[in-house]
Amino acid sequence: MDFSSINFLAVLVAGVASFALGALWYSPVLFGKAWQKELGYTDEYLQSGNMGVTFGTSFVLMLIMSLGMAMLLPKIAGDTLSLSSGLTNGILIGLLFVGTSMGVNYLYQRKSFKLWAIDAIYQILFLGIMGMILGAWK
Repeated sequence: MDFSSINFLAVLVAGVASFALGALWYSPVLFGKAWQKELGYTDEYLQSGNMGVTFGTSFVLMLIMSLGMAMLLPKIAGDTLSLSSGLTNGILIGLLFVGTSMGVNYLYQRKSFKLWAIDAIYQILFLGIMGMILGAWK
């Protein structure tokens, strides 16, 4: 596998941007309380976890996804890779693959549509943001 065409700074920025969106998305300002309610989590339960491990591992996984997008987008868009094509392809990947895959899992786990919407829309948006950053900064 050839990584010579990967802009690792763009991968890092796209990963950080996606992680930052998650921090806002799942905060009390936006959907944190609704997400917590749908899962039946108390504040005490959430605080009892090892947040360093949770956030650190989440960030590493975001970087891996960003690297994957950086590898995939040039194959999809070719010479037309740009901010807009990166955004479009990121949203399509999020909607057609990630959101639907989550939907199948949530059906079998009997989780609510509301929880799926909170989680899937976040995934779709951050993949769009990743694509936009990687497309603009090729």
